[in-house]
Amino acid sequence: MKAELPADAVIQCRCVMLVDDEAMVRESTEQWLTMCGFHVVSFASAKAALEQLTPAWPGILLTDVRMPEMDGMELMQAARQKAEGLPVILLTAHGDVDMAIGAMHDGAYDFIEKPYVPDRLAETIQRACEKRRLTVENLRLQQDLATRSGLDAKLIGISPAITRVRDEILTLGQLDTNVIIYGETGTGKELVAQCLHSFSNRADKPFVPLNCGAIPENLIESELFGHEAGAFTGANKRRIGKFEYASGGTLFLDEIESMPHSLQVKLLRALQEGVVERLGSNKPIPVDLRVVAAAKVDLRDEEGFREDLFYRLCVSELHLTPLRDRLDDVPLLFAHYVALAATDHQREPRPLSDHDIDALQSYAWPGNVRELKNVAIRFALDRRVSVAELLSRGQPPLATVRANQRGLPLAVQVAEFEAQAIRNSLRTHGGNIKVVMDELDLPRRTLNQKMQRYGISRSEFVPEGE
Repeated sequence: MKAELPADAVIQCRCVMLVDDEAMVRESTEQWLTMCGFHVVSFASAKAALEQLTPAWPGILLTDVRMPEMDGMELMQAARQKAEGLPVILLTAHGDVDMAIGAMHDGAYDFIEKPYVPDRLAETIQRACEKRRLTVENLRLQQDLATRSGLDAKLIGISPAITRVRDEILTLGQLDTNVIIYGETGTGKELVAQCLHSFSNRADKPFVPLNCGAIPENLIESELFGHEAGAFTGANKRRIGKFEYASGGTLFLDEIESMPHSLQVKLLRALQEGVVERLGSNKPIPVDLRVVAAAKVDLRDEEGFREDLFYRLCVSELHLTPLRDRLDDVPLLFAHYVALAATDHQREPRPLSDHDIDALQSYAWPGNVRELKNVAIRFALDRRVSVAELLSRGQPPLATVRANQRGLPLAVQVAEFEAQAIRNSLRTHGGNIKVVMDELDLPRRTLNQKMQRYGISRSEFVPEGE
């Protein structure tokens, strides 16, 4: 816009583009909406307004229908092509109601009959502005994701915690020292290890992961060091171990705290001497690699973990912050995984509602990024359910929630209460939408949106035969 917009109106998307060729109506409407806290930019013609409209206009379009040269219907179509998802509210005379209803099927947000009730106009604009705020926020998230490259595109987030990790990776990547990564389950320890490798001088050599806790104790030595044919029952041919295979690159040892004590001695020797011996062979094989280990607990306090091995591994440390302590990153991360899931399944990315964003940032995420990714995939594939519903059904208990938090987050409780109140009212009144609207004091559009959000169908409550 050429006109300068107040920062708070832009952030909250409380800007109204008002178009009406009648000066008296335009001026009185602008005065009323300004008193209601909106920033109004008014125009006497549709073409003048369209010239000033930007794709990220932080608010809504309020236009009269009957205007010379370009009418409100034409303006709506042109405006929505220029600013995707822009809510358009039509001001109509009594005789234009049928046309306005048809316009809603074509994408209009709502229509208001002249002479309008001022409070109703303000309430409708308020709801439309909130919808626009979410659209603009989703657009900002998508643009943010699209413009990211390098490490920013791999470790997504804006919080100080994730910024610190990216800085440490860029520093440690060039040092070629062994590193221990600490973090709860699901915080992305393997991804961070991959980034350490990708931004190191070993990036063109193999990155080889091994989960020490997922391999039976009697097989882990063979996995690490390899074996010759006949070394043990079932060893029908020679096998190269992870140490050999990773030579020149990076060996990632996840859950290293679970490594058997007997194998820790052999691992220490291999690291100290830079050689390995396959099972069933006495021939030393030189290896040159970097070891990145990961643990959920501090290895200094882990009984049974060798102190000399700890100091061999722990030249440097990286500590990953749990997701509940960097909630600013959640919407961006969630949008990223929703977009990936949509692309994988050839679907349009699904936008987040205000309830969805509240639920995302109120939840404690005991499963961290791994849990968030799973919820995002389900959200992308099932457009009938909200984030709050996904978080409230079958999720693990919030064992790691902050000290004084109890039970479900407030956003989830509110969503459950709303959904149950709507179901109860529909059941009581046999699915009569008008009576439910009156009882719950909800406009039809709001009730329809909530029923869709919570997966509620009117047909479930209509008595048979009706």
